Amino acid sequence: MSEKDEKDSPRNGVSRRDFLKIGGIVAAVPLVSTTVVEAAGEPVEVHGPYKAKVTLNLNGKARTAELDTRVTLLDAMRDHFDLTGAKRVCDRGACGACTVLMDDKTVYACSILAIDAQGRKITTIEGLYPTETLDTLQHAFVENDAQQCGFCTPGFIVAAKSYLDHHPQAGAADFKTGLSGNLCRCGTYKGMQLVADLLTKGKGA
Repeated sequence: MSEKDEKDSPRNGVSRRDFLKIGGIVAAVPLVSTTVVEAAGEPVEVHGPYKAKVTLNLNGKARTAELDTRVTLLDAMRDHFDLTGAKRVCDRGACGACTVLMDDKTVYACSILAIDAQGRKITTIEGLYPTETLDTLQHAFVENDAQQCGFCTPGFIVAAKSYLDHHPQAGAADFKTGLSGNLCRCGTYKGMQLVADLLTKGKGA
């Protein structure tokens, strides 16, 4: 048997050529919910994508919308629930601009599907600071020029507050490590170091 014939010979009832045909047909199916198409003479069930009713606990309030099941938590918050504090920057879980709290732990909202966030407690920068009154942490960022364009600042604030709440005795070096999951393209790390020195003054390293 030639190499070509071997590649095209059926294995487990489906040859390589049939498999490629099925893949091509599936890729060409319109974006609809579950349907059945015929491929290589056999019915093939194609699932999703589709919309589903999604209810999220956002800052203590239940918010519901019909969302494509592929929508991320970040896009759901920004595009459907008017919570724009978390920013969409890298959109791949690398920069931390979309940092929020999920069950009191920091997460990248761009890396979590909204449908998977159901039943979890989501807290955004708006939920942490519902009023316009600045707290010590925010004052420290302002006074030490720890933000420039401000696009990454909400993510830094959420991450910093969470770290300090969970590590009240942290030293400056620990604080710096705690913010290592957030990036600033403006390069305000010197200002943030001053924030760390201020907020951890007198505390153990």
